[in-house]
Amino acid sequence: MKLSAEQRVQRAHVWLMRNPKYCLYSGIMMIGKTEVCDDVPTACTDGVNTKYGRVFVDKLLDEELRFLILHENLHKAFRHLIVWRKLYDQDPRRANRACDFVINLMIRDTDPEGKDVKFPAGGCLDEQYRGLDAGTVFRLLEDEDDDDEGGDGGSDGECFDDHDWDSAKEMTEAEKATLEKDIDQALRQGKLLAGKMNGNIPREINEALEPKVDPREILQDFITSHCNGKDESTWRKPHRRWVSQDVYMPSMIGNTVGRLVIAIDMSGSVTQQVASRLLGFVKLVCEQVKPDGIDLLYWDTDICRHETYDAGQLDNLLHSTKPAGGGGTEPQCVPDYIKQKRINAECAIVLTDGYVSSWGNGWPCPVLWGITTKGIVAANGKSFYMDINN
Repeated sequence: MKLSAEQRVQRAHVWLMRNPKYCLYSGIMMIGKTEVCDDVPTACTDGVNTKYGRVFVDKLLDEELRFLILHENLHKAFRHLIVWRKLYDQDPRRANRACDFVINLMIRDTDPEGKDVKFPAGGCLDEQYRGLDAGTVFRLLEDEDDDDEGGDGGSDGECFDDHDWDSAKEMTEAEKATLEKDIDQALRQGKLLAGKMNGNIPREINEALEPKVDPREILQDFITSHCNGKDESTWRKPHRRWVSQDVYMPSMIGNTVGRLVIAIDMSGSVTQQVASRLLGFVKLVCEQVKPDGIDLLYWDTDICRHETYDAGQLDNLLHSTKPAGGGGTEPQCVPDYIKQKRINAECAIVLTDGYVSSWGNGWPCPVLWGITTKGIVAANGKSFYMDINN
């Protein structure tokens, strides 16, 4: 007896949930609705719900169908249609392909021989994108297209599914926050289940589940490591890096550091609310490390405004500063400006949403990136995620 498309999809879900290699995604599969439709050419997700085309499902082998289901649910797990919205606004086709290149490699790696899950022919798969996020792949695809005069470069394949970016865009901020929590909880529960079933946890999932780090700790560690602060040691607070080994060493109390450059992204994608939160982090820097002074740079494709503050003026910074900008996004202008103006800074702290064309080259000092978009990591310096919702 031939199974219907609905029955095959249901059976594939059950098979994946019971398999040690894929049970990690059991909770993700239960988020939103799963439907088989006549008007969907292949498959589609809006980041919450998933639809499968009846005709397309009927053409797939069981192992190809299981690959497809994992594919849709990994889009959900990594919140691709929310995190990478700006890429879609720049180039829809390239954004779709970038997301697919990332997750197809992940799935293929779980079963290289294709016995249980098999990569459907014609999709996006290329070894050169191994270990990269969708933003980085997007930029590489852009370079390939430029080199190939508008072609697709050397990266074969098209998306074998659709991505409903428009429906994802309609989600409110509250709905996005709820979805993020649901996904996080589903993956954590799936991780426990996979552990009991001796399943492997992909590196990308472990990274997504890393606990949020207090930016004050990252800031203090970065300053201690890269800046010549006038520090004093204290035994009142043992150094936390050694306590786990039952070794008690004094920690350092930072009195002051030298001059800092703080460069704030003021491109068109940065809203006034985000800019206000970034300025709040500038205040945190002043309170935490007590710099001798700050060169505050507002930038987009160029330096739009340069403000200088000495130590005695920092308390009034939030009231006196005048943000400027609103164009494109090109971080290269920051290191170029620092060198051009011969700014003698101990380090640069760059605050951005992470939607950049490049990460700048030739930085004349150590650089710390505070990035407000989860999942984006700078190609140089040190990066941390800034949760501007909390």
